[in-house]
Amino acid sequence: MAITLTEPAAERVKGFLKNRGKGIGLRLGVKTMGCSGMGYVIEFVDEINPDDEVFENNGVKVIVDKKSLVYIDGTEVDFAREGLNEGFKFNNPKEKDQCGCGESFTV
Repeated sequence: MAITLTEPAAERVKGFLKNRGKGIGLRLGVKTMGCSGMGYVIEFVDEINPDDEVFENNGVKVIVDKKSLVYIDGTEVDFAREGLNEGFKFNNPKEKDQCGCGESFTV
């Protein structure tokens, strides 16, 4: 499988990287947090580590460490605006449940 970005998500990342002035892509990972156990972590990447997997969609590299990939393989990252709120949304087929606030998930 792979990690994919929708076109709106890819355009948003490209804009962030352009404004930042450097970077080769976006790192997607997970960490222990919240009431359901795991949360998504996003950060910009300036260099790829030897244990990273690299996926490319719509002209954007998505870098994932192998430990996180176990939990998020197959995830589609989207970017949406709802009223005054905007942000990345994660469509993870491995996700079994989410906490009430949507900050964490269980696989």
